[in-house]
Amino acid sequence: MTQPPLLHSAQPLNFQTSVGSPLTKQPISVLQINLGKRCNLACTHCHVEAGPSRTEEMQPSLYQSLIKLIQRFDQIQTVDLTGGAPEMHQGFRPLVEAARAQGKQVIVRSNLTIFYVPGYEDLPEYLAQRQVHIVASLPCYLEENVDKMRGRGVFQDSIRALQTLNRLGYGTQAHLQLDLVYNPPIPTADHFSLTPDQEALEQAYKTHLQDAFGIVFNRLYALTNLPIGRTKIHLQRRQILQPYLSFLAGHYNPQTVASLMCRSELSIDYLGNVYDCDFNQMEAVPARTAAGEPVTVSMLLKAGSLDVIPEVRTRSYCYGCTAGAGSSCGGALVEGAD
Repeated sequence: MTQPPLLHSAQPLNFQTSVGSPLTKQPISVLQINLGKRCNLACTHCHVEAGPSRTEEMQPSLYQSLIKLIQRFDQIQTVDLTGGAPEMHQGFRPLVEAARAQGKQVIVRSNLTIFYVPGYEDLPEYLAQRQVHIVASLPCYLEENVDKMRGRGVFQDSIRALQTLNRLGYGTQAHLQLDLVYNPPIPTADHFSLTPDQEALEQAYKTHLQDAFGIVFNRLYALTNLPIGRTKIHLQRRQILQPYLSFLAGHYNPQTVASLMCRSELSIDYLGNVYDCDFNQMEAVPARTAAGEPVTVSMLLKAGSLDVIPEVRTRSYCYGCTAGAGSSCGGALVEGAD
């Protein structure tokens, strides 16, 4: 596939110009809910900037409103719970149980090490009993690389957690889906590369984890580091933010646009504000109605509709989701792209 030329680092980047027209919203089928910023880890690549010292958390009145939303709209197919460590937040279990009672798929974005924090030891069994789809962060299959990104001892705790999940049937039973997430190292100089081929990397993960630890899993999601949150801060400190954005823009792949996750999901923060995606949420770019009004959970309930947003609000970091094979919460968007 022929790629557009790399853009000069000083040139303004306009994602909508690359797309050629406004990015329209499609019927909503996914609710991605960020329950808060508290986490037992403080990973260097975390775009949420979560950590043990963060106190932001969704309150009961809001997660009860979200339960009403889940119960009211049959079009919702998936409830995707994230954070922080979503399992640490008071709304986590009520939302899991309400969504499963409605027959929705529930995804939890887990760091795995939460299983060893006092008070959360029952999580593996809890998730298995409710057939929650686990998407677990494991940014590399080598211990040194994981601990460098996520903290000392995280790799070994993650391996123990995966082995526990395997014993419960995750990765082997069809109703217990276990997927892993790869994050590349954050660039330290202006020598950038696209995320490796997802299919080949998945096979490398499966071979190594099976041979070394007897671990099996379903799929690997290979994600691009978007220049927001801690990654953005890191790039700014090294004065390579604009070159990195230009690199991503130079590898824009129009074939990814049809499958962008922002088109069919709503991202909801712990205060009840609605965004087109998790990345816009972290950059404080709220979704808006055709009249320009910011969207909230209470507005959706009052309107009796999830489909009140005509267009996705885009920014230069959207090139991170559309470079090469693309990147989303479900991994690559197309196959075989350079």
